Amino acid sequence: MRQIILDTETTGLRVDDGNRILEIAAVEMIDRRLSSPDRHFHCYINPGRDSEEGALNVHGLTTEFLSDKPKFAQIADEFLDFVAGAEVIIHNAPFDLAFLNMEMAKLGRGKFQEHVGNVIDTLAMAKDQRPGKRNNLDALCDFFDIDRSNRTLHGALIDCELLSEVYLGLTRGQDSLMIDFDPYAGNDAALAFAKSNRKPLRVVSATAAELAEHEAYLAALDKSVKGECLWRQMGKSGL
Repeated sequence: MRQIILDTETTGLRVDDGNRILEIAAVEMIDRRLSSPDRHFHCYINPGRDSEEGALNVHGLTTEFLSDKPKFAQIADEFLDFVAGAEVIIHNAPFDLAFLNMEMAKLGRGKFQEHVGNVIDTLAMAKDQRPGKRNNLDALCDFFDIDRSNRTLHGALIDCELLSEVYLGLTRGQDSLMIDFDPYAGNDAALAFAKSNRKPLRVVSATAAELAEHEAYLAALDKSVKGECLWRQMGKSGL
């Protein structure tokens, strides 16, 4: 199964106040194994407006920094090609979906959910498993003993990497339930149709700067665990 862990950063909390998306990250996971670091989509976006003070304090992405970045319309096709048909995992999905659907509506592209397989909300999952507890990303990282020392500001890419480990923690043991499941078993015609209608995946490679930033993050994880972090171990699987 191809899954995408997705996160956005925005200029503010409310779509109705004219806020926009200014960063998107999407990290690929196949059969519960993280793909190598170059298999992700990450971009900063010029939102065409300033961030609200509270949001700026969270993500630290200034108007000046974003001024030469592409508009959402310029990256929409690459982004949608990357997530097409996948199961998308988001923490507090209604928030991100509200902004994604707003951006899609401006382009006349329908709803985001129409372009993907389905959406999983890890916040809802966590609330079911930990009722009455704090279930934001920081709290869940603490609960699953996931190092977040490199998360000095909220960044979509770092948050995706942390959320991937949180998701694995929340669903530990569920993979065994799916070992013998094949949705096309005994239906060769349906399988052939699905393969013939599958859009070719356009891979958006990380820039040298993004890979360097990611390597620095992995080095910090290695240091914290005094060895090789989970991300590197899974990356060696060749996926």
